[in-house]
Amino acid sequence: MPRTPKATQSRAVMEVDWPFFGELCRGLALKVSAEYSPDLVVGIARAGVIPGAVIASILRSGFASITATRQHQGEAPALVSRPTLSPRGKKVLLVDATCDSGDTMRLAASVMREEGAAALMTAVALRTGDYRTDFWALQTTAFIILPWDRWVVQDGELVIRPDYEEALEEAARGAAAPGGAARTPAARKPATRRRRAKA
Repeated sequence: MPRTPKATQSRAVMEVDWPFFGELCRGLALKVSAEYSPDLVVGIARAGVIPGAVIASILRSGFASITATRQHQGEAPALVSRPTLSPRGKKVLLVDATCDSGDTMRLAASVMREEGAAALMTAVALRTGDYRTDFWALQTTAFIILPWDRWVVQDGELVIRPDYEEALEEAARGAAAPGGAARTPAARKPATRRRRAKA
């Protein structure tokens, strides 16, 4: 379910590009390796699959995914599919890209325990709320724009994802006001023109 920026106040926007994403994953893998040696890294689909797979590669661990989703903004997440590999008897690291309320992480963690994980720790690339995972690479209150889903196909064309575009516009309005929110310094002006999707 797409995240939407809070409408009540301007919120800073952090645009994560691929090199920065790589650094986040490397830093997170180092933090994990100092305290924990997972047999299996489980990425929470969809966004957690990408950092999960990268971290599993760095740690030379097995990799699986689990899918949870929200039908509507504000609803509790629901389990769509159980882990693609059994965690039974394994030390598991559960990974997501971002974590705000922790609802999705708690749901996925309960499934890992039901499935018989011998040990379980949680990790997130970007901690964006109050929920505290065991490991995180960076903590921020900014609205996050991820590199892999910035552009989406809509009516046969590549366009900037609508909630990302809304967040960027809101941040730009806030930046114009005294003391308003702003984009991160390395962020670029959003390319909002439509691009035709390549076949």
